[in-house]
Amino acid sequence: MLLACIKRLEAVVEEETEALETRSPMDLDGLNRRKSQGLLELTRLTRDLDPTALETTEGIHLARLRDKLARNQQVVALHLRALEEIDDTLTQAALARDSDGTYTARTSLRS
Repeated sequence: MLLACIKRLEAVVEEETEALETRSPMDLDGLNRRKSQGLLELTRLTRDLDPTALETTEGIHLARLRDKLARNQQVVALHLRALEEIDDTLTQAALARDSDGTYTARTSLRS
């Protein structure tokens, strides 16, 4: 049961990471829901788990999942930074468009 959960979560994380890296269209809400459900299931399954009692295969898959989650976090953070930059650019453009120049600094002084 634990191994199946880990594999499902790995697949979702890989799908999201690949879609972000390749800029492919994706169902972001669906991916987020599946990832959240998988993380919740994993948390519940491992709550009282003794790490020394893990089978080798489960340990290997957990380590792979950790690596995939770290990569996913990097890719998501990169996309969030890009979205913030786009938002800042659009905000500045909208402000410049709506400004009548009253409060802008003058670049030259007349004598």
